[in-house]
Amino acid sequence: MTDFESTTILFRPVGPEELALLERSGFTRWPPRLPEQPIFYPVTNAQYAAEIAERWNVKDSGYGAVTRFRVLSSFMDRYAIQQVGASHHTEWWIPADELEALNDNIVGLIEVVQEFRG
Repeated sequence: MTDFESTTILFRPVGPEELALLERSGFTRWPPRLPEQPIFYPVTNAQYAAEIAERWNVKDSGYGAVTRFRVLSSFMDRYAIQQVGASHHTEWWIPADELEALNDNIVGLIEVVQEFRG
């Protein structure tokens, strides 16, 4: 299915290591979480993703990027949006063991839409 009317747009800030793993997948799948990462948390808007990429990823590694991707809305409807700070600090909490199911519901490619360097 490729009807963008039935998809939800998600954003995710990434550093260079996660970006390299995305490249290896052909920008089609998110890599498995590490044992200390029980949740995959894409965010709902580019502004929040850019704040994380610029403030945290650049600080930690000298590089941060904002990615954008689409997931079937019928899949995303099972997850509540969580507000974790200011009104635009909103994200989904997807358990790590459900990441492969999320990957199976991605429509199109995961795109890099903004980059930051230290």
